[in-house]
Parts: sequence; C-alpha cells; structure tokens
Amino acid sequence: MPAPSSRVSAILQAIFVTILWASSWILIKIGLRNDLPPVTFAGLRYGLAWLCLLPFILSNQARRSEFRSLSRMDWTRLGILGLVFYALTQGSQFLSLAYLPAAMVSLLLNLTPVVVGVTAVIFLNERPTALQWFGIGLATVGVGFYFLPIALPQAQVIGVTIALVGVLANAGSSLLGREINRSGTLSPILITFVSMGIGSGLLLVIGVITQGSVSMTWQDWAIIFWLAIINTAFAFTLWNQTLRTLTAVESSVINSLMMPQIAILAYVFLGEALSAKEIWGLILVGSGVLIVQMKRQNKVQFK
Repeated sequence: MPAPSSRVSAILQAIFVTILWASSWILIKIGLRNDLPPVTFAGLRYGLAWLCLLPFILSNQARRSEFRSLSRMDWTRLGILGLVFYALTQGSQFLSLAYLPAAMVSLLLNLTPVVVGVTAVIFLNERPTALQWFGIGLATVGVGFYFLPIALPQAQVIGVTIALVGVLANAGSSLLGREINRSGTLSPILITFVSMGIGSGLLLVIGVITQGSVSMTWQDWAIIFWLAIINTAFAFTLWNQTLRTLTAVESSVINSLMMPQIAILAYVFLGEALSAKEIWGLILVGSGVLIVQMKRQNKVQFK
C-alpha cells in the first residue's frame, strides 16, 4: 500500500498532466488561427514526439532486440493502429478544431468510452454492467442537451462530421489497442513507438500532398515543440508514473477533469463562451462517461 504522501503526490502529478493535456486544445486552436495546416500540424506534433521516444528505444538493448524481432503480423497490426489512432483520430481532432469550438470537440471525443462500451459487446464479448448502461444513457442525454435544438452553421456541420469520424476512429483504436496490449507479447513503449511513427509519417505525407508547404513563424514552432515534448512525451511519461500508485478508477476520475478544464481555458484564452444549456450538456456527458469508465481498465492516450 503506497504511503499517503506518495498517493497525494501521484494525484497532484496526474492533475498536472490533465492541465497540460487540456492546454493542448488551446495551443492547437492558436496554431490553427495562425493558419497552420491542420493535418501537417498534427503530423509535426506527433512526428517530433516520436523522435523523443527514439533514444529510449536505441539506448536499450532489450527494446532494440524486440524491435528487430517484430513479425510481419506485428507490423500489420501496429500499422493499422498507427493509421487509426494517429492518422485518423488525431488528424480529425486537428481538422475539427479548425471548424468548431474546443469545448464542442472535447464533448464529442469524450463519447469514445461510450462507443467502446457498446462495440466491445460485439467485438470483445465485454458486457457493460447496469451502471455502465446508465452512464451511456446519461451521456446520450447530455449530447442532446448540448446540441438540441440543432441549428448549426454549415461550417460547424462539417466540423461535427469530422469529429464524429474521430470518435469512431478513436473507439476503433481503443479496441485494437486493447487487443494488442492484452496479448502481452509487445511492450507498451514499443507499441507506441512503432504505431506513432507510422501514423505521424502518414499525417505528414497527407498534409504535404493536400495542404502544401507552409511558412511558419517562431511562435508556430514553439507551439509544435511544446506540444510534442511537454504535452506529449513528458506528460505521457509522467502519467504512466502516476499509474504505479493510482487505481484505474482514480485515474479515470482525474482524467475526466479535462473536459471542464478545456471549456474554462477556451473561455479565458480563446473567448469561447458557453450557454447554460451547453454547460449542463457538458456536465451530463462528463458524468456519463465517468460512470462508463468506472469498471474499465484505464488506457493511456496522447492528448
């Protein structure tokens, strides 16, 4: 049993990580307002984060051997994970933020555990508990509360469509990632390293082909480096450290703080205000998602 001081320290560190992850949304919006191409922007962020992981692979003989011993099937599965989780999920997040307020995209992407809870019944034979079904219903009501009556401008309709693609892709990557990790044959850092390398490479190629080259200022590069090094590589490492002390439920509760943090930060730094109805929608969705995750193993994801 960890000492009380260790648990308090782990909780504070985990909260700090959620603040970093929530701030990512604000930095992405600022970069997009500076006319950074969304797909290239995402590729640069995760490409640099992949480079941060490279020394940990090269400097460790066991990891180098594990990398060299990857089978063709391993490469195929990790390639699909990179395509779905990084190229599709993260690419759609950046694209949707070009059209929608940060709080709205956050609400939609937070539905991922709900989608996973439903689809896991079919693909993984994991049946939600009665409490989790209640959480799914509560989150659904929250979405209705936020959006109804529907009166979205054309640009926001495009953004919502892209965000929903991201939700489905994120749910698919959660199921695939759980299946890969459940086998226990590959280390988590190697799974992240290979899938992130493939996914970020695809994002960069697609971004250059579809959006062309772009001239970036020092502020643009500062945002990209901060997102890659601090909010991705460092935050991921620190979050993993807290998981040694915190339970899955505690981590899920702390992780659920991100949605209100994003709404508050977006209001302060981006001027994105919320109506009372939208605030209640966020509360209901956040509560429902938290209930769904209460019985599930916590899964680390980049934010």
